Amino acid sequence: MTPRRSSDEALIEQGIDPARVPPGQYVTDRFPVLHAGVVPDVDLAEWDFGVDGLVDNPVTLSWDALKSLPAATLTADIHCVTKWSKLDTQWVGVPVQAIWDLAGALPGASHVLIKAYHGFTANLPIEDFLRDDNLFAYEYGGEPLEAEHGYPLRLVVPHLYFWKSVKWVRGFTVLSEDQPGFWERNGYHMYGDPFSEQRFWGD
Repeated sequence: MTPRRSSDEALIEQGIDPARVPPGQYVTDRFPVLHAGVVPDVDLAEWDFGVDGLVDNPVTLSWDALKSLPAATLTADIHCVTKWSKLDTQWVGVPVQAIWDLAGALPGASHVLIKAYHGFTANLPIEDFLRDDNLFAYEYGGEPLEAEHGYPLRLVVPHLYFWKSVKWVRGFTVLSEDQPGFWERNGYHMYGDPFSEQRFWGD
């Protein structure tokens, strides 16, 4: 389907509140695929999820252990730094807070570095990481994640540009200071608020 221009008039004609769409974005029904590197070949029998750094109780979860944690559902708009937005996306997964509570942060913790296959990373302040609607998601649209969208697990942080919603996630490290991840080292904004158009260094 051809993307719609996200002018206020076009959005209103579609029954969409223009306030939902950040400046510079267009709305699409597609789910474009953008990533660095190759899609990993995942063996769930060997897969694990680790939490380390400034924590009271370092955590390692197998796939079965992660899936045994209480699940939550999320319907959210997502916004890619490449200027597309997709509205009312539907996810199922483990709330970030549930895994955070297993580890227990030590005094001085301020940021996390999300870790994924191939050494990919992304940074987040703790207060953004722990928002109530954030998930480690394993389903999208009622189906398991497709490989190109992060199978078996991806972080979903809908209030920031979608590169922060790391695909193929394997865990996170709790830090005492901000540390740039992969895209942040390569020119992307350290925070990434779509409504402030924080796409690149200096925005």
